[in-house]
Amino acid sequence: MKYATFSLGPGPAVRLGILRGDHLVDLTAAFARSWPHAPSSLRDLIAAGPAAWQRAAAIAMVADGLTTQATSSVRWHAPIPRPAKNVFCLGRNYIAHAEEAARARGQEVKIPTIPVIFTKAPTTVTGPFDDVVVDRGATQQVDWEVEMGAVIGIGGRNISKSDALRHVFGYTVINDLSARDLQQQHMQWFKGKSLDGFCPMGPVVVTADEFGDPQAKRLQLRVNGATKQDSSTAHMIFPVDAIIESLSKGMTLEAGDVIATGTPEGVGMGRTPPEFLHDGDVVESEVEGIGTLRNRIVDR
Repeated sequence: MKYATFSLGPGPAVRLGILRGDHLVDLTAAFARSWPHAPSSLRDLIAAGPAAWQRAAAIAMVADGLTTQATSSVRWHAPIPRPAKNVFCLGRNYIAHAEEAARARGQEVKIPTIPVIFTKAPTTVTGPFDDVVVDRGATQQVDWEVEMGAVIGIGGRNISKSDALRHVFGYTVINDLSARDLQQQHMQWFKGKSLDGFCPMGPVVVTADEFGDPQAKRLQLRVNGATKQDSSTAHMIFPVDAIIESLSKGMTLEAGDVIATGTPEGVGMGRTPPEFLHDGDVVESEVEGIGTLRNRIVDR
């Protein structure tokens, strides 16, 4: 299943859907007919557990034309518009990216031996096709990072690597936008990663059973049509199961938690000369089997 969050107009009310070709099955409408107390959001559905996931899928399978919407007629939102807590992120999880990051800073190359984890504030999350409004009073160096995101379905603590993938609900696309000047000024990553709108996400969450092997997916990112990143999750230093094992040691992961699994080489700061995003630039972030984010940079 490919779960989406959308709205039918300019109002704040969002709806839960499943993508099927060029239409969305409106689960909010379908649930109203046969599941009066159904979860109203993807985050709530995930938290309700596997039995609820199965019921939602069964309802979607028999939905009729009265409960579908053309994808071109809706406003898309991030599948989880407001995570319950910060988005977990992996730094330097591709060898080539770790090397380019070290070169950009004039540092010795150090390949991580354990996952490098930081977070982005929930207020960073924005829709897959929304403009990203950049406060130029805060940053002049906005960079791109395409990533595969993993969404936890079944929470737990001290999850073993062998069990880890059974805790994943599904996968999504994330652009881990970064203010490189703030990263340098603050000597840590949180502030530079957490400006409003700096986590475009979506367009859907593909359930783990449909997505297949998360370590065999192509990632690409384009700026104004020019390819900047093109790699595979096969090159991750720490695969998804190892990330979950490490992250959950002594710390509970909860249903609906989002993990951005790291970006490959090709980011702007690693180029000669460095490249950053400007007003009007269009960034497309794509992960095989999920879809493409398309976000325009708008200065203010």
